[in-house]
Parts: sequence; C-alpha cells; structure tokens
Amino acid sequence: MTDPPEMDAARVALLDEIVREAAETAAWTGRAHLAPRVLQAMARVPRHRFVARQQRRFAYDNRPLPIGYGQTISQPYIVAMMTDLLDLAPMDRVLEIGTGSGYQSAVLAELVFAVFSVEQHPKLAAGARERLAELGYAGVEVRVGDGNRGWPEAAPFDAILVTAAAPDFPPALEEQLASGGRLVIPVGPSGGAQTLWRCVRNPDTTISRERVLPVAFVPLLPGV
Repeated sequence: MTDPPEMDAARVALLDEIVREAAETAAWTGRAHLAPRVLQAMARVPRHRFVARQQRRFAYDNRPLPIGYGQTISQPYIVAMMTDLLDLAPMDRVLEIGTGSGYQSAVLAELVFAVFSVEQHPKLAAGARERLAELGYAGVEVRVGDGNRGWPEAAPFDAILVTAAAPDFPPALEEQLASGGRLVIPVGPSGGAQTLWRCVRNPDTTISRERVLPVAFVPLLPGV
C-alpha cells in the first residue's frame, strides 16, 4: 500500500523535528545525535497505521496519541530516543513491555533479529498482532501477560524496553537481561515526577543505572 504524499511530507518534517529535539535535550541524554539506523527505522515505519482512523491526521505530530483502554502511542521523539539508548545490534533479541498498538514494536523490528512484546490488554495485543502481520513484521511475537514478570522462557535478552512507568525497577526484568544487556525504563508514580533510566547488567550480575530524562508515561500495572 502506497502512503499518500501528504503523509510522506509529514513524516519527513517529523524526522527533522526529532533531530532538533535530540540536539536540544543533549544536556540530559548525552546524545545530541541519534544513530542513523534509528532515524532510518523511524522513517520506514508508517505511524499513521498504528493509530485510530480519526487520529491519522495527527499521526506525524510529535506528541502522544490515544489508542484506547487508557493507553497512548508515545511521542515519536521519545520512541526514537528510547530506541537509541538501547544501542541495538542487528542480531539482538529484544523484550518490549507494553505493546500498545505495535508502533514501538515495529521500530524495534526494523533494527533487530527478534522482538518479544508483552501487552496487558488482550484487545490491544490482538490488534497489534494483526497490524504487525499486515505490515510484514514477522520478527515480532506478541503475548498477553503481566509486563512486570517479563518473558522468562524467552530470556535472556540483549535489551529490554518498557513503555509504561514502573513505581520501581522490576526485579524480573533486570534478571532477564543478558550480561551487557541494556534496560530502558521510565520509573516514577502515576501523575508524578517520572524519570527515564538506562540500566546495564554488568558481568558480575550487578546493575548500573543512569538517569536520562524527565518523562511522563501511563503506569505499568500489575496483572492481566
């Protein structure tokens, strides 16, 4: 399916905005320039296919959008920055917590060998699974579950990305990181001050943690 020309132009403008915002937030993130591979992935994924039809005219605005069930599709700059912080390699296996509509899953799938994504809401999971298949993202596996528990039978993972704010660092997720594995996660109370963190599992199994950026995410809820 060919995208309308106005969608292509909007996507180019959005990428320019992401590049500018990365430069503007470099004092926090330490990353004035995002990896070319990440920007190329952002350019390839059609964000308008991951939002409701009535939201498509806003698909390439640099802001979050509602996707139902109290959830949102994240701001594109945040998607790009969180992806960049994972420092992904082509053969990496990535765990994503919070599939949502599947947009972040698609960006990851453009960059790595395999994506395992856990979604709490069955209808969101079903919709994301169908949408990703339609767009040819065969390397993404979606399951319904409690994101706090990760996906133990598929561990260890080279990288884990969490798309909702946890009240603290979930022990199960840190345990499912491979040695040298990276975890990018927002931590903080719902409606309160939240911080994006980048964590790395050291060879001695300890975890190094680095504050990155003030953020605002929906809460990571327990259970299914």
